[in-house]
Amino acid sequence: MSDQEQPQIYLITPPEFELSQFAPRLAAVLDAHDIACLRLALATTSEERIARAADAIREIAHARDVAVVVQSHIGLAERLGLDGVHLTDGARSVRKARKALGADAIVGAFCAQSRHEGMSAGEAGADYVAFGPVGASGLGDGAQAEPELFQWWSEMIEIPVVAEGALDAAQIGALAPVTDFFGIGDEIWSGDDPAGALGALIRAMG
Repeated sequence: MSDQEQPQIYLITPPEFELSQFAPRLAAVLDAHDIACLRLALATTSEERIARAADAIREIAHARDVAVVVQSHIGLAERLGLDGVHLTDGARSVRKARKALGADAIVGAFCAQSRHEGMSAGEAGADYVAFGPVGASGLGDGAQAEPELFQWWSEMIEIPVVAEGALDAAQIGALAPVTDFFGIGDEIWSGDDPAGALGALIRAMG
């Protein structure tokens, strides 16, 4: 990525939300900022709940020319009229997703902190690879994706990379030269003004 290009924002929904409350908050964020892609990342396994949420956020996002991907559920992506899928198991399901959804769908892979897994996902046909968490998080084993990983990837690999997980303004400023996207979710949704919170993080890119 050239120094002139600022990373784009890849927005991630909360793992749980009340649709009637979340929809206007989402619309306000999309109206206030240029968002590259939106990930529906509900923790529930209820197809009915995911489908209802997908219908609502797809309408909001597509009206603003924002692509929508669903986390993990390859089978639901096409059925719900979404633009693709975000896989959480590294490279393992990339070929399957690509075969199921076709060449035009977005297929992304979260690869934790593994350079090898990221390369494997890229070779299998992923459109982007995500590494994280960048900041300290209580999730998993506490491991973090170090700045060196993004530095190396940006120098060696053509596939776009997403930095996500427990980001703050300082980390965003430091990683802006070496990542293509910032995956932003919990960082903004917990407050009263998610659009304002996102604006502050975007300004931190410098």
